[in-house]
Amino acid sequence: MNPKKSAESKVIMTELVLPNDTNFFGNLMGGRLMYWMDIAAAISAGKHCNAPVVTASVDNISFESPVKLGNVVHIEAFVTRAFHTSMEVCLRVWGEDTTRQFKYKSNEAYYTFVALDPHRKPLPVNQVIPEGEEELRLYDGALRRRQLRLILGGKMKPDDASELKALFVKD
Repeated sequence: MNPKKSAESKVIMTELVLPNDTNFFGNLMGGRLMYWMDIAAAISAGKHCNAPVVTASVDNISFESPVKLGNVVHIEAFVTRAFHTSMEVCLRVWGEDTTRQFKYKSNEAYYTFVALDPHRKPLPVNQVIPEGEEELRLYDGALRRRQLRLILGGKMKPDDASELKALFVKD
């Protein structure tokens, strides 16, 4: 398999916040945004591995700013790192008030996807070639985030998390 650049998996999805997308306060409902984010992330992961993918995990999603009724939502998704059969996808969300012409950050999150073969079994994926300082920072951090996800999911013992231990234990 040939490694791929992170930029090759980049997706920008745009949605208009309509009344049926909002809560009582006129803000985009978090569940609707998470649904859109899952779609954007799945498209990005699928572009990276050229195979069907399924969501394996979603990291903490913190909402920095609400997106209001009538605003536009821009969801940027791209693969930060690939492991054996899984990929971490970074998502960044902006709201845009088109009448007042300004953009604002709404949130950021990391999703993990697993590629599947025709028998719905995990499929090895292409590695990621990070380019530039930011992509390299995200690539390096992906291993720590993965270890944390595995510990929290009960799939790794904390003592086995070498990257996390390096942050806290001095030799």
